[in-house]
Amino acid sequence: MRLFNSTSSPNKSPTYSKLALACLLALSTAAMVGCDKSNPDQTDATNDEKTQAETDAKAKTTADGELPVIEGILTHAPDVPPPIDRDYPAKVVVKMETVEKTMRLADGVEYNFWTFGGQVPGQFMRVREGDEIEFHLSNHPDSKMPHNIDLHAVTGPGGGAASSFTSPGYTSEFNFKALKPGLYVYHCAVAPVGMHIANGMYGLILVEPEEGLSKVDREFYVMQGDFYTKGDYGDKGVQPFDMEKAVKEQADYVLFNGSVGALTGENSLKAKVGETVRLFVGNGGPNLVSSFHVIGEIFDKVNAEGGSVENHNVQTTLIPAGGAAITEFKVDVPGELVMVDHSIFRAFNKGALGIIDVEGPEDAKIYSGKVNESVYLPEGSAAQSLGKTNAPAPVVTAANKQERIKMGESIYASNCAACHQLNGAGIPKAFPPLAKSDYLNKDPKRAIDAILNGLTGKITVNGEEYDSVMPAVALDDEKVANVVTYIINSWDNKGGEITPADVKAARK
Repeated sequence: MRLFNSTSSPNKSPTYSKLALACLLALSTAAMVGCDKSNPDQTDATNDEKTQAETDAKAKTTADGELPVIEGILTHAPDVPPPIDRDYPAKVVVKMETVEKTMRLADGVEYNFWTFGGQVPGQFMRVREGDEIEFHLSNHPDSKMPHNIDLHAVTGPGGGAASSFTSPGYTSEFNFKALKPGLYVYHCAVAPVGMHIANGMYGLILVEPEEGLSKVDREFYVMQGDFYTKGDYGDKGVQPFDMEKAVKEQADYVLFNGSVGALTGENSLKAKVGETVRLFVGNGGPNLVSSFHVIGEIFDKVNAEGGSVENHNVQTTLIPAGGAAITEFKVDVPGELVMVDHSIFRAFNKGALGIIDVEGPEDAKIYSGKVNESVYLPEGSAAQSLGKTNAPAPVVTAANKQERIKMGESIYASNCAACHQLNGAGIPKAFPPLAKSDYLNKDPKRAIDAILNGLTGKITVNGEEYDSVMPAVALDDEKVANVVTYIINSWDNKGGEITPADVKAARK
């Protein structure tokens, strides 16, 4: 598989010496039996015509010293362009567009993103050490702001920012040479720089070393970013950017690939037992450092900060804002590997969570799964409580049942979804389902009691027995009423309304 389609330049027939023609014939023969370093699920046309074109391009370089001109492939996350199998430099033409568009931030939540290529993060670029890049940046005519690009792979003023400043409806062009191998962040650098980055204008460019990268089975593109909205996490509708929160570094969302759930469910990354996975991980920031971790795996190799130095057998790697890392690991057992920012409340309460779904045979010697289960509650133990503070938050009162449900959805996402899941399905043998729950439908006030006082001991929900511990959650009467009303009116539950008066009575 190849990164680029090659064409000869300029548009005239070159003349070759007999030696050059002999080399051309030999290269043509060798190209037919080249090594394919592609991922198993990626496809590429490796026909005779394309092989001959690349051979002609290399011969052109040998004949008159000019670099072949080829078109760069750009991919949207989590996809990565195929590995480079050239052993010679090229002039790579890269064309990218900046687009301002409203897209999903979370279920029911939208945001006016500023993007490279129409998605967050921006498109992934892959070039080779020694390549000369001809970069074209176009700003969509519908944009309201000028944009540019600062590539950390560029050696030159502003990383290309000054040369690429582009007003709406215009295209800028500049050139640079990829001098140093590594994984580099790029971002917009128009003032206010932080606002452009916070709105999603960042991505990654990989400069492969001349000798290439080692072969792996899967490669994926994952990039973290922090977002600042006028509303709280989960508040519905189109959420504007909040400069005050951004300056104070009080992120409402910390996300992988631009939205809550971008790498979960049907969007989970896929791998098979025995395969080696390489993750190109970036952190756009603009503010927060990432403690990147894959639950259930140990990184066999990490190129810290995206550079040439390798670390081995790493559990969690720090990725600064505006930095990157390359991680590799072999998957040995099936199951769901959970990618998180191990500043852990960001993962389970702000969205920095993704899944690698691994299929294949079990290996009980490596991991047995649960072989026994029992509850240990020492005498005098009690359920813990969560979220108690000395300063009560201001109470926002719902005017009717529909407002109560809407407010409750946000409270559920922040406090309950990590265990009971956004769809209320729970986790088998750990946390009971709230969806179609016969336990709650029989008496919704059980949910009030569980929130106020915690819950320990065995309960049976939808025919399954659960014996776990739920901590109490410190919410005011209004918020308890809202979240319980949301639960009993969601996921085919029977409906109804819980009021703050019901909660107050339950406290007594």
